[in-house]
Amino acid sequence: MNWSDTFVQLNKQLHDRASFNCCEPELNSYMQKHASRQMSAGVGHTLVLPSIEANSSGKKDICAFFTVAPSSLRRNDLPLRIAKKLPHYPVPVFLLAQLAVHTECQGRGLGKITLIRALEHLSRVQSVLPAYAVIVDCLNDSAEHFYLRFGFQELIGSTGRTRLFLPMNTVNQLFNKG
Repeated sequence: MNWSDTFVQLNKQLHDRASFNCCEPELNSYMQKHASRQMSAGVGHTLVLPSIEANSSGKKDICAFFTVAPSSLRRNDLPLRIAKKLPHYPVPVFLLAQLAVHTECQGRGLGKITLIRALEHLSRVQSVLPAYAVIVDCLNDSAEHFYLRFGFQELIGSTGRTRLFLPMNTVNQLFNKG
Protein backbone atom coordinates (compact mmCIF):
# COMPACT_ATOMS: atom_id res chain seq x y z
CA MET A 1 0.00 0.00 0.00
CA ASN A 2 1.39 3.38 -1.01
CA TRP A 3 0.43 6.54 0.82
CA SER A 4 -0.24 10.05 -0.37
CA ASP A 5 1.87 13.06 0.56
CA THR A 6 -0.51 14.82 2.92
CA PHE A 7 -2.41 14.13 6.11
CA VAL A 8 -6.03 15.24 5.79
CA GLN A 9 -9.00 15.42 8.12
CA LEU A 10 -10.79 12.08 8.50
CA ASN A 11 -13.84 11.92 6.23
CA LYS A 12 -15.93 8.77 6.53
CA GLN A 13 -17.24 9.33 2.98
CA LEU A 14 -13.71 9.17 1.54
CA HIS A 15 -11.68 7.02 3.96
CA ASP A 16 -12.15 3.30 4.64
CA ARG A 17 -12.18 3.14 8.43
CA ALA A 18 -13.47 -0.46 8.53
CA SER A 19 -10.36 -1.93 6.89
CA PHE A 20 -7.88 -0.17 9.17
CA ASN A 21 -5.68 -2.67 11.04
CA CYS A 22 -2.56 -1.89 13.02
CA CYS A 23 -2.62 -5.13 15.11
CA GLU A 24 -3.69 -3.18 18.23
CA PRO A 25 -7.39 -3.87 18.90
CA GLU A 26 -7.85 -0.65 20.91
CA LEU A 27 -6.49 1.53 18.09
CA ASN A 28 -8.39 -0.40 15.40
CA SER A 29 -11.62 0.03 17.35
CA TYR A 30 -10.94 3.72 17.84
CA MET A 31 -10.53 4.32 14.11
CA GLN A 32 -13.42 2.08 13.09
CA LYS A 33 -16.00 3.17 15.69
CA HIS A 34 -15.01 6.28 17.61
CA ALA A 35 -12.84 8.74 15.65
CA SER A 36 -15.66 10.23 13.56
CA ARG A 37 -18.01 10.48 16.54
CA GLN A 38 -15.38 12.22 18.66
CA MET A 39 -14.71 14.70 15.88
CA SER A 40 -18.43 15.40 15.55
CA ALA A 41 -18.66 15.92 19.32
CA GLY A 42 -15.72 18.34 19.19
CA VAL A 43 -13.52 16.38 21.60
CA GLY A 44 -10.78 15.27 19.20
CA HIS A 45 -9.37 16.01 15.77
CA THR A 46 -8.22 13.08 13.60
CA LEU A 47 -5.95 13.43 10.60
CA VAL A 48 -5.31 10.48 8.28
CA LEU A 49 -2.74 9.66 5.64
CA PRO A 50 -4.79 8.05 2.88
CA SER A 51 -3.56 5.59 0.30
CA ILE A 52 -2.93 6.92 -3.19
CA GLU A 53 -5.41 4.58 -4.85
CA ALA A 54 -8.99 3.84 -3.82
CA ASN A 55 -9.74 0.25 -2.78
CA SER A 56 -12.55 -2.01 -4.05
CA SER A 57 -15.09 -0.12 -1.91
CA GLY A 58 -14.22 3.09 -3.74
CA LYS A 59 -12.68 4.63 -0.63
CA LYS A 60 -9.04 5.19 0.22
CA ASP A 61 -7.38 3.00 2.83
CA ILE A 62 -5.96 4.73 5.90
CA CYS A 63 -2.20 4.18 5.98
CA ALA A 64 -1.68 6.07 9.26
CA PHE A 65 -3.55 8.44 11.53
CA PHE A 66 -3.25 10.61 14.60
CA THR A 67 -5.79 12.21 16.90
CA VAL A 68 -5.15 15.29 19.01
CA ALA A 69 -7.23 16.97 21.69
CA PRO A 70 -6.87 19.77 24.20
CA SER A 71 -6.10 18.73 27.76
CA SER A 72 -4.50 19.96 30.95
CA LEU A 73 -2.31 18.65 33.72
CA ARG A 74 -1.40 19.65 37.21
CA ARG A 75 1.97 21.26 37.72
CA ASN A 76 2.69 18.56 40.34
CA ASP A 77 2.69 16.00 37.51
CA LEU A 78 5.79 17.61 36.04
CA PRO A 79 9.37 17.29 37.30
CA LEU A 80 10.06 19.85 40.05
CA ARG A 81 12.62 21.79 37.99
CA ILE A 82 9.88 22.50 35.43
CA ALA A 83 6.88 22.73 37.77
CA LYS A 84 8.30 25.55 39.86
CA LYS A 85 8.18 27.83 36.78
CA LEU A 86 4.48 27.17 36.09
CA PRO A 87 1.26 28.53 37.61
CA HIS A 88 -0.60 26.65 40.34
CA TYR A 89 -3.74 26.17 38.23
CA PRO A 90 -4.09 23.42 35.56
CA VAL A 91 -1.58 23.86 32.74
CA PRO A 92 -2.96 23.62 29.17
CA VAL A 93 -1.41 20.87 27.03
CA PHE A 94 -2.15 19.01 23.82
CA LEU A 95 -3.01 15.33 24.11
CA LEU A 96 -1.70 13.14 21.31
CA ALA A 97 -4.59 10.78 21.95
CA GLN A 98 -4.00 8.23 19.18
CA LEU A 99 -1.29 7.43 16.65
CA ALA A 100 -1.18 4.30 14.53
CA VAL A 101 0.16 2.87 11.27
CA HIS A 102 -1.61 0.23 9.17
CA THR A 103 0.16 -3.15 9.24
CA GLU A 104 0.77 -3.03 5.48
CA CYS A 105 2.74 0.21 5.97
CA GLN A 106 4.70 -0.70 9.09
CA GLY A 107 8.48 -1.04 8.99
CA ARG A 108 8.88 1.78 6.46
CA GLY A 109 9.37 4.74 8.81
CA LEU A 110 5.75 5.85 8.70
CA GLY A 111 5.42 5.92 12.51
CA LYS A 112 8.17 8.53 12.69
CA ILE A 113 6.66 10.49 9.80
CA THR A 114 3.24 10.42 11.49
CA LEU A 115 4.68 11.65 14.80
CA ILE A 116 6.54 14.47 13.02
CA ARG A 117 3.36 15.52 11.18
CA ALA A 118 1.37 15.42 14.45
CA LEU A 119 3.95 17.61 16.18
CA GLU A 120 4.08 19.96 13.19
CA HIS A 121 0.28 20.23 13.27
CA LEU A 122 0.33 21.04 17.00
CA SER A 123 3.05 23.63 16.46
CA ARG A 124 0.73 25.41 14.01
CA VAL A 125 -2.23 25.10 16.41
CA GLN A 126 -0.15 26.58 19.21
CA SER A 127 0.17 29.83 17.30
CA VAL A 128 -3.54 30.45 18.06
CA LEU A 129 -4.08 28.22 21.10
CA PRO A 130 -1.12 28.17 23.51
CA ALA A 131 -0.21 24.99 25.36
CA TYR A 132 2.77 24.05 27.49
CA ALA A 133 3.48 20.56 26.12
CA VAL A 134 2.30 17.54 24.18
CA ILE A 135 1.34 14.57 26.34
CA VAL A 136 0.78 10.97 25.34
CA ASP A 137 -0.51 7.96 27.25
CA CYS A 138 1.43 4.90 26.10
CA LEU A 139 -0.63 1.85 25.17
CA ASN A 140 2.26 -0.53 25.85
CA ASP A 141 6.04 -0.77 26.33
CA SER A 142 6.66 -0.63 22.59
CA ALA A 143 4.80 2.67 22.32
CA GLU A 144 6.66 4.02 25.35
CA HIS A 145 10.05 3.18 23.79
CA PHE A 146 8.94 4.78 20.50
CA TYR A 147 8.12 8.13 22.15
CA LEU A 148 11.16 8.09 24.43
CA ARG A 149 13.38 7.80 21.32
CA PHE A 150 12.00 11.16 20.18
CA GLY A 151 12.68 13.05 23.41
CA PHE A 152 9.46 12.57 25.33
CA GLN A 153 9.93 12.42 29.12
CA GLU A 154 7.92 10.63 31.80
CA LEU A 155 5.47 12.58 33.90
CA ILE A 156 5.57 12.10 37.65
CA GLY A 157 1.83 11.91 38.27
CA SER A 158 1.15 9.05 35.87
CA THR A 159 -1.44 6.50 36.91
CA GLY A 160 -2.13 3.36 34.92
CA ARG A 161 -0.46 3.79 31.55
CA THR A 162 2.85 5.56 31.28
CA ARG A 163 2.22 9.23 30.50
CA LEU A 164 4.96 11.12 28.67
CA PHE A 165 5.39 14.75 27.69
CA LEU A 166 7.36 16.87 25.27
CA PRO A 167 7.50 20.65 25.90
CA MET A 168 6.08 22.80 23.09
CA ASN A 169 9.28 24.87 23.19
CA THR A 170 11.10 21.75 22.00
CA VAL A 171 8.43 21.07 19.36
CA ASN A 172 8.62 24.64 18.09
CA GLN A 173 12.42 24.45 17.84
CA LEU A 174 12.00 21.43 15.55
CA PHE A 175 10.04 23.61 13.15
CA ASN A 176 12.09 26.81 13.67
CA LYS A 177 9.28 28.54 15.52
CA GLY A 178 11.01 28.77 18.88
